[in-house]
Formats: sequence, structure tokens, C-alpha cells
Amino acid sequence: MTEATGGETRTGRIVLGATSYGKSGVRIVKVKRGTERHELWDLDVAVALEGGFEAAHLEGDNSQLLATDTMRNAVYALAKDRLTGSVEEFGLALVDHFLEAGPTVERARVVITQFPWDRIEVNGRGHEHSFVRGSGERKAIVTGDERGERRVEAGLDNLLVMKTTASGWEGFYRDRFTTLAGTNDRILATVVTADWVYSEAEGLDFDGLWEGIRGRILATFTDHYSPSVQNTLYRIGKAVLDEHPDVEKIRLSFPNKHHISYDLSPFGTENENEIFWATDEPYGLIEGTVERER
Repeated sequence: MTEATGGETRTGRIVLGATSYGKSGVRIVKVKRGTERHELWDLDVAVALEGGFEAAHLEGDNSQLLATDTMRNAVYALAKDRLTGSVEEFGLALVDHFLEAGPTVERARVVITQFPWDRIEVNGRGHEHSFVRGSGERKAIVTGDERGERRVEAGLDNLLVMKTTASGWEGFYRDRFTTLAGTNDRILATVVTADWVYSEAEGLDFDGLWEGIRGRILATFTDHYSPSVQNTLYRIGKAVLDEHPDVEKIRLSFPNKHHISYDLSPFGTENENEIFWATDEPYGLIEGTVERER
């Protein structure tokens, strides 16, 4: 990006640094009709553009800026024909559009959050046009630049998981402030946030990959004794990369949703690892990236 000069001071030249602008919170719901079985997309779209916007900042010249209201309109209009499959493909279409539409746009970034809706089961079958809100949002982050470079990331958020045993936390380092007792049987609960990067931006079955990765995350969460959230994080990341060669790396964030055994002795009864106090704050936060060695 071109460095723009803004003036001089006694401590050196003042310049305009990196800038971007766009439209966030574009909420769009699309229903695909034409048959009795409807398809539903429920999205939140954010667009951010980078490029030669110095004149607007330094001189108040808006002639090279695409209005953010126009960006919103474009998202809705393009959804008519371009939102027909995966949100990643829709993101690529939006990136291509905004790189062409903005006269000085050099880079575009589109972030899409898809809210899940599951078909209501009626007599063992998913209803054709009735839905119930599901759990865990799908995410897609698509970036592109004027040189033709494209990058697709995907992920999920707000996926609350719990296992009521096969988890512990013991043998940890202790110092003079340590009061926590170790345990080899605790509830492990967390809200999964995951972001991963695809090796290619085109030619992939983004829907199938996302479903497969989500399924592998959940299956791996269940299939082992967890001595720590850190160990479970690595196991999940490795399992995803082992099963999906199109994924370059995955970043995972696991906040601990603590469940503390409640002392029932003042009430003349024993708590046999059944009654827990669910706490929100403070909480442990374990994060990490598992990636392929270069």
C-alpha cells in the first residue's frame, strides 16, 4: 500500500498507515424454492477492502471510494445467483466482485458466519420447509488481491461440548500459590472455536470438508482419556490433519467451562461426583495451532 504523507512535527514525519473499510453485520437469509424441499441459508457477512484510499483520508476526496451501502446492496444482489452452494464459494464470488468494483481496491476480505438450521424431524424424516436452530456456527474467511491470489479459511464457533468422565488434571506443577487438588475424573466441557486453512481456493468440496472436519473434531473429543485440555487439543488437530490432506493447519481455542463438585456435607449428604457448580468466570483458556511441518 502506498505510504501517504500527512505533515511534519518536531519528532518526525507523520504518515498514514494501513487502512481498510467495509460493511459489517450484513444479515441475509435466503430460501431456495422451486421444489417442495426448501434449502435455507442464514448468514452474517462482513466485507473489508484495502487499497489506495489515501485521498479520502488526507484530502477528503471520496471519488475513489465505493460506498459501504453499495457493498451491502451487492451482497444481497449477488446472493440471488451466486449463493447456491457453500459459503466459501459465495465468499470467493464476493471477493472477485469487490476487487473489480472498487477503482483503487487492491485487496478484499470477506468473512461469513453461517447460522445452522436443522430440519425438524417428523415421522423419522426431515420436514421439507420447517427448521429448528442448530448448534455451532460455520465460518468462512475468503481473501483475494489484485494479483489473483486467493485464500480460503473455514471454521466453526460456539460449539458447546461436554464429557462427564474420561478426563483428568493431575501431576501439574505446584508452587506456593497452588491450592487446586489433582483429579483423574472430572467433567470436561468447552466451547469449541476452530479455524483452518485450505491448501487450495478452488476445486474443493467445501461443504463436505466442513462436515467432515466438524465430525472428526467431535469424534476425537470422545475417543480418549484426556489428561489435559492441551493433550486433547493436539489430538483433535492431528486427527483433522491426518484425515483431511487439503487442510494445511488448524487453530483451536478451548475455554474451560468449569464444573466444580459442590460440597453437600453441610446438609448431611455426600456428593458422589454427581452435583456440580457450573461457573462462567474466571476460566482457563487453552489455545494452539497444529500444522504440517514445512
